[in-house]
Amino acid sequence: MTTALPLWFEVGSMILLTLILIVDLLLIIKRPHVPSMREASLWVGFYVLLALLFAGAIYLFADAQHATEFVAGWLTEYSLSIDNLFVFVLILGAFKVPTAYQQRALMIGIVLALLFRGIFILAGAAIIERFIAVFFIFGAWLIWTAWQQVKPGGHEEHGDSWLIRQVKKVVPFTDEYHGGKLSVTVEGKRMFTPFLLVLISLGATDLLFALDSIPAIFGITQSPFIVFTANVFALMGLRQLYFLLGGLLDKLPYLKYGIAAILAFIGVKLILHALHENELPFINGGEPVAVPEITTGMSLLFILAAMVISTVASVWKAKQVARKSGETLHFGAAEPHLDEDGTTGDSSKGN
Repeated sequence: MTTALPLWFEVGSMILLTLILIVDLLLIIKRPHVPSMREASLWVGFYVLLALLFAGAIYLFADAQHATEFVAGWLTEYSLSIDNLFVFVLILGAFKVPTAYQQRALMIGIVLALLFRGIFILAGAAIIERFIAVFFIFGAWLIWTAWQQVKPGGHEEHGDSWLIRQVKKVVPFTDEYHGGKLSVTVEGKRMFTPFLLVLISLGATDLLFALDSIPAIFGITQSPFIVFTANVFALMGLRQLYFLLGGLLDKLPYLKYGIAAILAFIGVKLILHALHENELPFINGGEPVAVPEITTGMSLLFILAAMVISTVASVWKAKQVARKSGETLHFGAAEPHLDEDGTTGDSSKGN
């Protein structure tokens, strides 16, 4: 596949993004903590501004079409990443991860997401180049995923997953966390901490979400560079967004409908595109089918509308529920008292 962007721009962008992610990871390792609302807001704002500047750079070095594709792809992946984040919240809550080490778990989860998506992007680009009819499969998958989003119990977790149960059968685990360590020695025996189970769960979740996100963005652009960078920018700042929203994610009931609408829309677009480029002999004799094409501009407007409407409606609904229950709706994660090993403690009690 060709691209309108200079090679030096693509290589330089990848190096810069890699350096930013490495610095972000080193900051977590050096100083694990719960970011304040101000710190989280600044980081989220920084990454959003960086994405918009990157879109401007694409416009300058390529054209408006590629810049629009990036913005539409970035917004799509951002909405799916927020959905991914919701599942992260459930996992971290289910495993009772100490608050001070949630950042580390989130960052590792984001790195795993980038790894899996990078693999799927390379595979998807190769398949599309040789077999355009794969868009029929991608489109049907996204429409089915959209239905999974809105059906009752789409995000509910009921105990350990099959994978976690199998791991527990063959690997010895401690009952408690030991800071951010993956393993410790107990009475001369090497044992793993629940933190490893958290990472396995996050990785499995990332793998499943990659199956949704990659077909979705290939429905907007077929440039592997734009696909990957849109994913990177969508995942950057995600851990700060987790602490910025705090426990608000599960109080925004209409977000899933906005995400489902986006997935279904792109699914239909993929099927229409596959029909327009049809090569299958059992459809219209192997000739292209005269169907309407959905432009990138139309996709961008629909994605923006779905995100804005679902977010505004969710916040309004959450405020109504909070008002009726006498609660105060607020952003930001609460910062509990932490023991020296990063576990939650109660400062009012003696040891």
